Amino acid sequence: QVQLVESGGGLVQTGGSLRLSCAASGLRFSSYHMGWFRQAPGKERKFVVAVTWTGRDTHYADSVKGRFTISRDNAMSTVYLQMNSLKPEDTAVYYCAAYRSSWPDPGDRADYWGQGTQVTVSS
Repeated sequence: QVQLVESGGGLVQTGGSLRLSCAASGLRFSSYHMGWFRQAPGKERKFVVAVTWTGRDTHYADSVKGRFTISRDNAMSTVYLQMNSLKPEDTAVYYCAAYRSSWPDPGDRADYWGQGTQVTVSS
């Protein structure tokens, strides 16, 4: 059974930082691209950032470039999202996803999804 479990969300003030983690199990982690997506209240889920299965390539949404950093540890089957200089518009539920195709953004066609973790940025 494949599981993706996000953690690290919470409440932070504007300009603050958070580090999200997504621990994977039940899959060959090193064979999957990993991505982070987010869904704000009343809005569709959107792509944020992704890293290839090798970790060599990344792709960021324009809205988070220069503020967010994705990384992965294949030995730990975990992907991380370091979020700095947070803004109120970053408030959303953040999901990690694992996928093998449609790099960098598979839309809703990722193979596996986590349950999400809430990030709230207060102004």
